[in-house]
Parts: sequence; structure tokens; C-alpha cells
Amino acid sequence: MAEKTSYAPGEPCWVELASPDVEAAEVFYGGLFGWDCASPGPQYGGYTTFTLGGTPGTEVAGLLKAADPAQPSDWICYFSVADADATAELVRAAGGRVRVPPMDVMDLGRMAVFTDALGAGFGVWEPAAFAGARRVDEPGTLLWTELACRDVETARTFYRTVFGWEFTEEQEGGFSYTEWLLEGRSVAGMVRMDHRWPDDATPYWIPYFAVDNCDATADKGRALGGSVRVPPTDIPPGRFALMADPCGAHFMVFTPKD
Repeated sequence: MAEKTSYAPGEPCWVELASPDVEAAEVFYGGLFGWDCASPGPQYGGYTTFTLGGTPGTEVAGLLKAADPAQPSDWICYFSVADADATAELVRAAGGRVRVPPMDVMDLGRMAVFTDALGAGFGVWEPAAFAGARRVDEPGTLLWTELACRDVETARTFYRTVFGWEFTEEQEGGFSYTEWLLEGRSVAGMVRMDHRWPDDATPYWIPYFAVDNCDATADKGRALGGSVRVPPTDIPPGRFALMADPCGAHFMVFTPKD
């Protein structure tokens, strides 16, 4: 796929891992996806960028050390916006919370981190010199982002207010799935949490990474010290597995159908 240089407001544009052990994360994701790490410079406070095989112009995700050693390792999904400050006001008005207020990141852009009206965390990115992930929708890159929650009606109202998303819902075998639409295009998904989730599970956003072979990737993840929380499973669009890295950060791997 050609380099991606822009994202529409409301479109997923970046994912970032906060980990208590960045060295372990570099080893794990390097072995799993073939990612290399590059630091943009000391002025970024130790922030690291994952790239595809170390090739310039192939930035796929970010990595930073968790501020609190007790903080669980976690992936955060970012969405492009035209104005981070205006989005923060929309988040507050819709019942969400500002966790990290809008701030400049050198000349790259402006970021903020929020929780939605149900408590799921997500970020926004107002681009300047950097638009977001340079490669997507190919093996080893971000393919999809998905919200899991129990109160889908509240989520629909919140994200319509904040990003202008509409939605379409499908029912299959008692399973409900929502696709978020931006000007008619599917940009993200939402699953209704049911008895298959623990009673104490809280709402969350999770990234999906494309892989050539879901089963082989799951096996490789185990060998690298990670775990497979949901084994490779077929669904109409392809085959997925829910995995966790050695520090416990959850993510999906997905092999689309031909």
C-alpha cells in the first residue's frame, strides 16, 4: 500500500502503547510484526515510534513508558480532528472527561486524551507536520479499531456528538455489531458486551492489526511470551484472535478473507 499522508476528521489515525517495560515491548512487537523502533529525538521525552522493518516513512504506532509503574499496559486509539480544543468541549458537553488536555507536540500536531460517557479511553490528534500512521490496512499495520461496551445507545449519542459518526447495526446469531460511519464510510466498529465478558469488564477501545496468518501469529505471540485470550476464530469478514503482550496490553490480530 502507498504511504498514507492524511486522515479525515473523525477517522482513526494512530495507536499508541503505554507500557511499564518498553524494552520488552520492543522485543515482543518486533518479533510478532517485524516492527523496528526509532526515537524522534530526546526532545520527545523517550517516545518511540514503531516502523515496518525500520523503513523511513512507515510509522505504524507509538510507544511510551507508562508514567505510573502500577498503570496497566494498554493500547490507546487516536482519531483525527480539525480542532483538539473544540473537540474537548464537545467531549465535556456529551458527558465525557478530559484526561490529558489539548497540548502541542512540537511541530507535529496537537493531542488530547479523553474518556467517553461510559469510561472508555481514547485520544484525538490535530495534525500539523504529522498526520498519523503512514501505513495501514496491510500486514503488520492497523486495520480496524473497535469499541466494546454494554450501553451502545449512550455510546452512539456520544460519538455522534463528538465526531459526527452515524452507524449501522447488524444482528447475527444473537450477536449485535455496530459499524461507525463517517460520510457513509465504515471507519470503526462497536460490539455490545454480553455474558462472554467478565462482569467487571469496563468499556474499552482496542486496535486490530492485519496479519497474513492469524493462527501462525497467535502461535508466535505465545512463543514470544504473550498470551492468546480468544483463540483464532472465524467470522464473516475473516479470522481473528484476541492477544495480550507480556505486560498485559490487549490487541486483536486479523486475517481478512480473500
